[in-house]
Amino acid sequence: MGRIHLFEFEDLRWFPDFLRNYGTDFLQFLSNRMKVYRPVVPLLEMALSKSNTAKIIDLGSGGGGGLLWVSNELKKSHPNLKILLTDLYPNIAAFGYTKKQSDHFEYIDTSVDARNVPANLSGLRTQFLSLHHFKPKDAVKILQNAVDAGQGIAIVEAQERSVKSFLAMFFSPISVLLSTPFIRPFKIGRIIFTYVIPLVPCFVWWDGMVSCLRTYNIDEMKELMCKVHNNASYHWDIGKLKSGPGVLLYLIGLKKDQ
Repeated sequence: MGRIHLFEFEDLRWFPDFLRNYGTDFLQFLSNRMKVYRPVVPLLEMALSKSNTAKIIDLGSGGGGGLLWVSNELKKSHPNLKILLTDLYPNIAAFGYTKKQSDHFEYIDTSVDARNVPANLSGLRTQFLSLHHFKPKDAVKILQNAVDAGQGIAIVEAQERSVKSFLAMFFSPISVLLSTPFIRPFKIGRIIFTYVIPLVPCFVWWDGMVSCLRTYNIDEMKELMCKVHNNASYHWDIGKLKSGPGVLLYLIGLKKDQ
């Protein structure tokens, strides 16, 4: 089926920050606990090496994604690794908690737009579970901005438009109910809005299902790349990896002289 760009609650400006943060906290917890991004670690190691940098500028970080686990793997080959967390709607509490867990994390507490990254932020740009939030013209702007700045970019999605992904998202409220007591930092509001007033499982279910519908497949990622001006100056690697019962779709762009 074709890509459908329905709305996700966490993208809406009026959506309460605390509920958005509970959702991104859940995604961070799950991706770290399940080591979702294990298959893409070698590609990230390669991208850092070819970009001649040990710094990652993470865009659309949400609650930090699976970067805690990923960072522990990456620092084996890049001991001086530094990761800067950014987001259009920064989850400050989650960013602060992530920084406390590892001294190679920093974060920006003001809004950073992946389509127009400040020029002073240099390093390998990454996006985990966030490209699908952008319509095609905005997704192209993200890639164009990286190329114009001469920065490498690595984008990873952990779902696709498939029956398996839809089923996984359909049952995601169960995962929310089971994992919520173990998510840190602990917040009584998270308990209330998960078990007493179950808004979190409901909006996670909707956003998860819509994420599948919104996710770009390999051919669509190639189409986005082809619309980038001066794309021939970059080497592009677009593909799919198996991750447990699921998949990872990735797009990596690196300057050819790197």
